[in-house]
Amino acid sequence: MATQHSRYAARLMMAPAVILLLGWMLVPLSMTLLFSFKKYLPLRGGDLGWVGFDNYTRFVTSSAFWPSVLTTLIIVGGVLIITVVFGVLLAILLNQPMWGQGIVRILVIAPFFVMPTVSALVWKNMFMDPVNGLFAHIWKIFGLTPVEWLSQASIQSIIMIVSWQWLPFATLILLTAIQSLDSEQLEAAEMDGAPPLARFGFITLPHLGRALTIVILIQTIFLLSIFAEIFVTTGGAFGTRTLSYLIFQRVLESQNIGLGSAGGIYAVILANIIAIFLMRIVGKNLDA
Repeated sequence: MATQHSRYAARLMMAPAVILLLGWMLVPLSMTLLFSFKKYLPLRGGDLGWVGFDNYTRFVTSSAFWPSVLTTLIIVGGVLIITVVFGVLLAILLNQPMWGQGIVRILVIAPFFVMPTVSALVWKNMFMDPVNGLFAHIWKIFGLTPVEWLSQASIQSIIMIVSWQWLPFATLILLTAIQSLDSEQLEAAEMDGAPPLARFGFITLPHLGRALTIVILIQTIFLLSIFAEIFVTTGGAFGTRTLSYLIFQRVLESQNIGLGSAGGIYAVILANIIAIFLMRIVGKNLDA
């Protein structure tokens, strides 16, 4: 049992890291909050004084605000559905004994280590190009007209690209959880005559509850700030402008750091609302 002295020593050793982490988070957040109440134009005079909640009003009353929020939620929801469903299936598949299992696992996980801009460029030029892309050639083989993915199916294309990046992460977490499952439970259920779907639904899936919670929470936090993939592929056109991209456009067009900072605060509020909602709905699995 830890003594009072050992607990004090542990807190003392952790203090520098905690202080550095808090400073790393709180200083940028505080500066963003400060600038959100100012009219700050770095290319046109710098700090032009306080404007109160004017930046917040201008940002939220913009005709592009709510569509960008909806687009963000659609992309996050679509990516979560794909990565969770296929992550579970891939994790189960990779858990089966097969030849070259280690190589297959490395190939499945590899896309997660590719930079978002690089993967978006690969998908844009090698797969989705309506003239020379792989999908276009496949369409032509069957006598079909190639699809202009980034204009005709823009949201679906973004979801596909981002899902390809995050599927390895979900697969890795879920595979680790499956490998910790007691095989004797599955063997006993099989001996009792339980079909594969019943074994999956009553044994495997409940065991994956905590892992699924972690996957959903972590992916949601990062997906809410999706930017690079949209910047590289559609440039925010064809209904793919997310909240993060809208903030970028507002700062770029008006050169008003205060207006962009107000948008950043809205993004933080949205992320916290969704995180609290998810913790209440699925976070209870962490205490199970």
